[in-house]
Amino acid sequence: MTTNERIPEHTPRLDMAALAPDVYKAMVRLDAAARHGVDPTLLELVKIRASQINHCAFCVDMHSKDALAKGETVERVIQLSAWEESQHFYTRKEVAAIELTEAITVLTDGFVPDEVYEKAAEQFSETELAHLISAITVINAWNRFGVSTRMVPGHYTPAAHQH
Repeated sequence: MTTNERIPEHTPRLDMAALAPDVYKAMVRLDAAARHGVDPTLLELVKIRASQINHCAFCVDMHSKDALAKGETVERVIQLSAWEESQHFYTRKEVAAIELTEAITVLTDGFVPDEVYEKAAEQFSETELAHLISAITVINAWNRFGVSTRMVPGHYTPAAHQH
């Protein structure tokens, strides 16, 4: 017999913020420092894409909601997982950032290719690029916390709409 009843939520393994508060607070500070000078819309696209690659459902949920609350379109958020086939939804700068995100996130494929880095360097100043690389690194760290501790998606409410 089939039913439309949803599968119950999994239980998180542990609460990083409560059990390692100094680490958690340091990550929050690092995240704030990394995002300085990075366009907020672009930043959310990068965070969503890295989170998709890393299978961090909590972060996909959070950053998709944040992006939508900041005015991003549903269409661009949905297309992000297939951006290579739907590049026309994004600017050249966004595509360069998404490509860089993938190269930094999937290091098992090797180093960040020169052509990917050069494309990003054409679109961003050196300072912007340094902050973008930092932001990509930080979301990858957050993803690893989220996946390893099994953070539960679906309950996050963005604060951005309150401003």
